[in-house]
Amino acid sequence: MDTTTPAPPPIAPPRQPDLPISAGAKKSSRAPRRVIQALVWTLAALVGALVAISQVNRAGDRVEVLAVAHDVQAGQVVKASDVTTAQVAEDPALSPVPAADRSRIVGQRAAVDLRQGSLLTGSSVQSGGGLGDDLQVVGVEVKKGTAPRDELRPGDKVLAVVLPEQGAQSTTGTGAAKNGAEQEPESIEATVKSVGRTDATGSLVVNLAVPTTDGPQLAEKAAAKRIALVRQPRDGKR
Repeated sequence: MDTTTPAPPPIAPPRQPDLPISAGAKKSSRAPRRVIQALVWTLAALVGALVAISQVNRAGDRVEVLAVAHDVQAGQVVKASDVTTAQVAEDPALSPVPAADRSRIVGQRAAVDLRQGSLLTGSSVQSGGGLGDDLQVVGVEVKKGTAPRDELRPGDKVLAVVLPEQGAQSTTGTGAAKNGAEQEPESIEATVKSVGRTDATGSLVVNLAVPTTDGPQLAEKAAAKRIALVRQPRDGKR
């Protein structure tokens, strides 16, 4: 009888524990997240650069135009010293005069009062005398108290009222009544072309533009110093 004791079965070496699945998942998700953040930052930088370039380009779309350097009253001639240049953003809603047209503007007359710092437009000036080619100009010397003081300016509408001769009653005018009632003074409608300086006696010369039918009559009354001026209401545009 065999009494040999059988050998015990071999014992397997201890197995190392597996790494937790959650730990591996955390390591694998960090890399994509950092990549996404880097892409976002890159895109933000590109957008900012594009916006800056666009603003620079818009600021560069500027044009050189004419502006008013000094106040110019309506009817006065625009001199070279009255005009300057300015840089403005190009805008289709605006119609300023290009700086290249400076020579065309100088020598024309202001159609409205031009204020310092404002932009010149095509309607700001007009060629010629600004009073029409069918008018005559008469110089009228008005005595102190027969014209508004410091109120007349080129372009104003006035009434040249004919004063009666000393010791005589007022003459019959266009609006005079024919029945012997009190008569309106004779008057002539005119437009102020220019205003002279007041002299030591308070008199001044005002150049008036009138129709050719009234020019000789106004000149005759002005020579006799029988004219007083009444300024008509302004239309509020100047």
